[in-house]
Amino acid sequence: MRAVLAAVLMIVGALIVIAGVLYFTQPAHALPTFLPGYLAHSTGKHTARGIGALVVGAVVVIVGAVVAFTGPRRSRW
Repeated sequence: MRAVLAAVLMIVGALIVIAGVLYFTQPAHALPTFLPGYLAHSTGKHTARGIGALVVGAVVVIVGAVVAFTGPRRSRW
């Protein structure tokens, strides 16, 4: 169960990071319509949304790694 949760968190975090990269590289009119910030005739980029997405995505990936590599320790005795 712990491995599944870690995998889901890492996949979701990676998708959020990809969305952040899209915010930096694509103008607002070229963003996919399901992303917030899509504007039909705008040529500007959403830098603040990109920074936010990168930060949130990195945090989610780190939480996934913590979940994957930590857990209850079993005693050797």
